[in-house]
Amino acid sequence: MSSIILLFSLGGPEVIIILFAILLLFGGRKIPELMRGMGKGIKEFNNARATIETELKEGMKEIDEKNKAESAKKD
Repeated sequence: MSSIILLFSLGGPEVIIILFAILLLFGGRKIPELMRGMGKGIKEFNNARATIETELKEGMKEIDEKNKAESAKKD
C-alpha cells in the first residue's frame, strides 16, 4: 500500500518536468483553452453530482414519510 502512495507522490522537480512537457505538447496558446475545457467539465460533473445527491435525498425523504404513514395506520 505504501509503495503505491510513494509512486504517486510528486516533488518539485517532477511537477516542473510535467509542466514543461505540457507546454511543449500543447503550446502556450492552447493551454488556456485546455484549462477552460477542464473547468467546464469539472463544473458539469459537480452539477450532475449535486443533482443526483438532491434526488437521492428527496427519494429517501419520501420513503421515510411513506413508512411513517404506514406505521401510523397500523397503530
